[in-house]
Amino acid sequence: MLCALLAGCSTKPDDPDDDTDARPSPSASPRGERWQPKPGLDWQWQLSGRLDPDVDVPVYDIDGFDHDASVVRKLQARGVRVICYINAGAWEDWRPDADDFPKRLLGRGNGWEGERWLDIRQLDVLRPLIAKRFDMCRQKGFDAVEPDQMDGYENRTGFPLTARHQLDFNRMLSRLARERGLAVALKNDVDQVRELLDDFDFAVNEECAAYRECEKLKPFVDAGKAVFHVEYRLKAAQFCEQSRKLGLSSLVKRLDLDAWRQSCADAR
Repeated sequence: MLCALLAGCSTKPDDPDDDTDARPSPSASPRGERWQPKPGLDWQWQLSGRLDPDVDVPVYDIDGFDHDASVVRKLQARGVRVICYINAGAWEDWRPDADDFPKRLLGRGNGWEGERWLDIRQLDVLRPLIAKRFDMCRQKGFDAVEPDQMDGYENRTGFPLTARHQLDFNRMLSRLARERGLAVALKNDVDQVRELLDDFDFAVNEECAAYRECEKLKPFVDAGKAVFHVEYRLKAAQFCEQSRKLGLSSLVKRLDLDAWRQSCADAR
């Protein structure tokens, strides 16, 4: 009943019989149906400050390292689906596993303090490191994972990344998540939406209205998959009407992604 009320469930996880993927760890959850968020769901995205657990929405997106299983359980106890935010394409110097990443993988800074782009061509090295993070999300009981920094090929990373490298890396992320029974988001990377649509269960996007890219996310909505979207610089009146027409789940947020939010669902 909860699955139907909140967004339904999707098809069974993908068959992992592909020699480019890591097998799930022995602790991975049994295969079954994974969550499939539907278009139009309201949501809360909070990555900084003291978590406000009382926002009346059916979906939360929170930092996977910063919150333990009890936080996830409390949200789920009132019918909330919970997404695990994990940085996948960039290294963060404050994470507990930061020393596990070989220095040769670290590229230019990405504009955020303490972060550097990763060499996503090195799939064999990155796969077990990211798999461990996804295992953490699964063990804490999250419903889905949001891997961040999935468009390095469009940035100055310090590595000669191509669109092909990005597709291979992003598909690896998808398979690792789905093997663990987790729904998985395509974060930004709007120029590869059509190639990656089948590999991802929903999308998370920053500032598609400011960059006039929201139409590129329409294939997700057309496929019955949610697009969770935020704007930082625009006011609700500048983009919410278009967002509603496109079927996006849109918010205005501050850049530090604290508890404050304004939802397009309320800005009518």
